[in-house]
Amino acid sequence: MSSPTAEPSAAPLPKAINTLRWTAVTLLVIGGVVNYLDRSTLSIANTTMAKEFSLGPVEMGLLLSAFSWPYAIANLPAGYLVDKFGPKKMFAWAAVGWSIAGGLMALASSFGVMYALRVLLGIAESPFFTAGLKVNQRWFHEKDRAMPVAVVNTGSQIANAIAPPLLVALMLVIGWRGMFIIIAALGFVVVAFWLRFYRDPNVQEMVAIHGNAEGTSTTKKAEAQASWGELFKRSNTWFMILGAFGIFYTIWVYLTWLPGYLQQQLGFTLSQMGWVAMVPYMAGIAGVLFGGWLSNKFVKGGMNTVLARKIPIAGGAILAAAAVIPAAFVTNVPLVIFLLSVGYFGAQVPIGCLWTLAADVAPSNQVASLGAIQNFGGFIGAAVAPIITGAVLAATGSFTGVFVIGGILLVVGALSYGLFVKDRSQAA
Repeated sequence: MSSPTAEPSAAPLPKAINTLRWTAVTLLVIGGVVNYLDRSTLSIANTTMAKEFSLGPVEMGLLLSAFSWPYAIANLPAGYLVDKFGPKKMFAWAAVGWSIAGGLMALASSFGVMYALRVLLGIAESPFFTAGLKVNQRWFHEKDRAMPVAVVNTGSQIANAIAPPLLVALMLVIGWRGMFIIIAALGFVVVAFWLRFYRDPNVQEMVAIHGNAEGTSTTKKAEAQASWGELFKRSNTWFMILGAFGIFYTIWVYLTWLPGYLQQQLGFTLSQMGWVAMVPYMAGIAGVLFGGWLSNKFVKGGMNTVLARKIPIAGGAILAAAAVIPAAFVTNVPLVIFLLSVGYFGAQVPIGCLWTLAADVAPSNQVASLGAIQNFGGFIGAAVAPIITGAVLAATGSFTGVFVIGGILLVVGALSYGLFVKDRSQAA
């Protein structure tokens, strides 16, 4: 017997459902914080480890990118596995895997060992955001989804903001090896809480949230049986890959090279860098939340859902480019920090909307798959960003070219989403 397909009632959801779904969001935020602290350890220890192992900028760029290549590729099967086995199992296995890989970095004694462990870290972390997207798709109606997705993405930005002072403090007290061990241990704590407190919604809860037991809107019913390979036959998929590439490239210049830039180019000490680097990253938290809030406001005002996602995505990327490119030519340190903060704010405005857009344009049984494919494109950009940055630094000794390249790619990202990703549903 088929379930009802009407839209959910305008009446407020039962308190128990709200409690369960926001508990899930909270767990994902905590998971995101720990997830990104694991990613950030190498960036914070950049100059210290480079000196200890005699690594030049090209070698350090290769090491900083070692996470992103396998992460990008592993996103493709990770999305399929999340769709197949569900977010609870895949998130738990991912957190166990990334904690083991991160902890073993404390034992690394050579460039090759560190590179291999960062590859393993990238593979292990690949299911996290696709699992988070699937959780939000199940627990929130499409009209309410942008804000919780944005909140989940603040976990990574909170980690980016607290990572510099926190990880620097750990390094100064117990060394970089001890820092890796402490952060890895937090991952096992996350697994324990996730397994204890998260569950998927049952049939009654799905009907209350979505109006049916499948978690779909009526406009998506006709395309729900499309195969995974069909996603690559759609132009939306390719423009989402290209757009994510352009936006993630610059974000990962920030995440991998900002600490080194503050020390090498602007002359901050290690302890000073820990606090100064917080400023752009704190702006990133505001950017993610602003993007989710703005998109939700547009949707509730009656705007087409896909357009309501595209405006913050394209607008945020353009704002970021307008700040990052001038930063390449400014010498006043406070002004540079201000421009970098505006740039990172703008670059993070699209992030929650990117994931929500994947849920809006994908068949309901392929939400995690399309989100993973988009993330694949983004992390190809994330992978090449540290390498190109290292090569530019080795060739010029300056970050000027680094910021110009990042600004140009932000514009490419804005155009890809703004002009070429379309709402191709029957409702449109």
